Amino acid sequence: MDYFLWSLAVLFVLSGIAGLILPALPGSPLLFVGLVCAAWAENFAYVGWRTLTLLGGLAFLAWLADFIAGAFGAKRFGASNRAMVGSGIGALVGMFFGIPGLLLGPFIGAVIGELTARTDLRAASRAGIGAFFGLVLGTAAKMALAFAMIGIFLAVRLF
Repeated sequence: MDYFLWSLAVLFVLSGIAGLILPALPGSPLLFVGLVCAAWAENFAYVGWRTLTLLGGLAFLAWLADFIAGAFGAKRFGASNRAMVGSGIGALVGMFFGIPGLLLGPFIGAVIGELTARTDLRAASRAGIGAFFGLVLGTAAKMALAFAMIGIFLAVRLF
């Protein structure tokens, strides 16, 4: 049983790390499941439910960063509410088109959303640029949270 759980833990952690970059994999939830499997493999002797609850909260924040980052960036660049919604929809739709879709989805969604609110192409492009920068910052935040999860797990486990 221990070998099976350790194998699952390694598989899920590696898939989670890959999912931080690859659009088809939910990185932070997979990483969290892998860390739970690793704790379970040791009967929760070192990493207990308090630590796992903290890690689950961090995983949720990292997952949430994926969806709200583009909208937040668009808002910071003066976008309307429609552009923020468009950015979120663009991010969801973009997930089905690989990395180009993830990069361009929030931008295109924000531009289209802004154009439904205003006909000013300059404002729409600013909203799209904001959504793109939000996506980049969101990805950085997601990666930082994921590696913090790994660091906390290792710190509790080893010390």
